[in-house]
Amino acid sequence: MRRSLPALLAASALLFAACGGSGEAETTTTGAPPSSLAAATTTAATTTSAPDATTTTTLVPGSPSPLNGLPVDDPDLLDRRVMAVKVDNHWNARPQSGLQEADAVVEILVEGGLTRLIALFHQSDSAYVGPVRSVRPTDSAMLAPLGAPLVFSGGQDWIQSLAVTRGISLIGEGTAGLFRMSHRWAPHNLYANTTDARGTADERGYDDEFDGPLYAIAAWQEDPPASANSITLDWGPGHKVTWTYDDGLYYRAEGTQAHNWVDRAGQGDQLAFEVLVVIAGRQYVAYPPPGGKSSVPAIETLGTGRLLIFAHGKVLEGTWERDAVDEAFRLFDGEGNPVTVPPGIPWISVFPQQQPLVWE
Repeated sequence: MRRSLPALLAASALLFAACGGSGEAETTTTGAPPSSLAAATTTAATTTSAPDATTTTTLVPGSPSPLNGLPVDDPDLLDRRVMAVKVDNHWNARPQSGLQEADAVVEILVEGGLTRLIALFHQSDSAYVGPVRSVRPTDSAMLAPLGAPLVFSGGQDWIQSLAVTRGISLIGEGTAGLFRMSHRWAPHNLYANTTDARGTADERGYDDEFDGPLYAIAAWQEDPPASANSITLDWGPGHKVTWTYDDGLYYRAEGTQAHNWVDRAGQGDQLAFEVLVVIAGRQYVAYPPPGGKSSVPAIETLGTGRLLIFAHGKVLEGTWERDAVDEAFRLFDGEGNPVTVPPGIPWISVFPQQQPLVWE
């Protein structure tokens, strides 16, 4: 049944106070937890377009996007499906394309301390997103509340099966919406057109509905007192990401180099976002079932864990809670009061809690 978007947004404004465990808990085989944790310990509830680099967003009348809280002129766009595109973040894949047009971006850990990205398109679309790469277990855990089809370039069979089990439809190479570019070497040369990928989803009969937001979005009544103008996330060996706040935007750097985007015409700029959300969870090893291939790192997003929200040059510290992968995250401050993420294009980091994260 198609859900009413106004009802969903009203529920968001109420901070998901009535959210219950509507989904079934999953059984996940995990590796041993780290001996020391950076801040909060995750308790698993299981048995085992981005703004221009020189502008800020001005709120004007319109229906608010459930992905970022910003007004949308055409409310019909908010009742359609979210499209997700898995984007490479290897150094040979930079600068990427399409991230600057996304309604939200999610960053997840993969092997060797590297990360990959999920660009989310709801009211927006992009004709040039990529490079596109393969699926990982944490992808479907983050996409399940949205019910978003994932545009991807492959992955182990057991990980694809896990995504399908969680309700994620997959759109891979060889379908309308994906194409390779000759100016880059494989595997960093597959790109996507989200409008064409929507057409593929239509042809396959995938639901063209918006399932629900990732978390509650509403303006803060007042900013937190603590400032945060420079934020560094240490994802693993040799991979530090720094965000620097300036005039309403957080500018991203990989190591000491600005992290840029580029469009198909070769024009580009530094990636900059209005809101940073950190969902910190326990890192574990996701093992394949018997007959599967190799294990991969993943981040626990069920139970509870540390939350950080950076906006307006300030930081709010708290915790997140979630009981099932198809539920939204419930967010709380350090005293246990429900909180929201303020409007603005967000970059959401699903971060290993044992790794250093500092700001000043």
